[in-house]
Amino acid sequence: MTSPVIDLAALEKQLNDLQGTAIASITAAQSLEELEQFRIGYLGKKGQLSAILGAMGKLPPADRPRLGALANILKDEVQASLEQKKVALQTAQIEAQLAAETLDVTMPGCYRPQGRIHPLNATMDRIIDIFIGLGYIVDEGPEMETDYYNFQALNTPEDHPARDMQDTFYLPDGNLLRTHTSSIQIRHMELNDPPIRLIAPGRCFRRDTEDATHAAVFHQLEILAVDEGLTFTDLKGTVKSFLMEIFGDVPIRFRASYFPFTEPSAEVDVEWNGRWLEVMGCGMVDPNVLKNVGYDPEIYSGFAAGLGIERFTMVLHQIDDIRRLYSSDLRFLHQF
Repeated sequence: MTSPVIDLAALEKQLNDLQGTAIASITAAQSLEELEQFRIGYLGKKGQLSAILGAMGKLPPADRPRLGALANILKDEVQASLEQKKVALQTAQIEAQLAAETLDVTMPGCYRPQGRIHPLNATMDRIIDIFIGLGYIVDEGPEMETDYYNFQALNTPEDHPARDMQDTFYLPDGNLLRTHTSSIQIRHMELNDPPIRLIAPGRCFRRDTEDATHAAVFHQLEILAVDEGLTFTDLKGTVKSFLMEIFGDVPIRFRASYFPFTEPSAEVDVEWNGRWLEVMGCGMVDPNVLKNVGYDPEIYSGFAAGLGIERFTMVLHQIDDIRRLYSSDLRFLHQF
């Protein structure tokens, strides 16, 4: 049985009608998803164009090239229309997203106050940086100490009158709040052999009556060096180098003093604003302290020094009352 022959004119009309319908549908598309459905419906493997071309085998052989050429023209025009519409829809989508997410830079923003480094922390950091530059390391220890580390190991037995200068807060379990960071030095020496170059910063506690220059809670930084052959000259050179870095080229003097854990001991003054100002205490480590940590004082010697961070902060910034440093008054802190 012979297959019926399809009229070429009828297929050409179907192609022309398909072209008009496809262009109109693509032009009216409102989204990329809708556009993709049109592409599949017109140009997909099972689309309308494929259905028309499927009837090409029923045409006379002489008419097939003409129908194929018309189909290719239609396909190119539909693809060009699809691509043009796709670009337009993508552009519109981006513009809509930008409009929805637009930030009006002329509007006032939400205020977030900028934090500042507290003057005590800034002074502490500055001093630490100086001693690190001199080859020292930083160590820390507990604020709650035993009587041994806070007093006895530092050549201050229970009946020693020097304890009166460092009356502190005692806890029910027999421990206490440390009165200085010298206890850190003892703990460090117990765990390390000489040579030692150490700074020990931290918070301390003493049972002082608060006034313009005293507080029950304060911050201290202590310096310790232990090695063979260290002398008071090494101590003076280190202290002078440090103080000149902090205060500049100012006169410095050492006055004989007393501390139970150093011998000889001295107070250090600088000439500041026309008068002598006490800024540090220092001395050579007492041989008994070296013995307490297992060092041979016949071989090793050392020097130590200590300073109050509040004192240095007040001097450098001309603060008249130590209590201002703890009041959290923004009017005061904003100056720094």
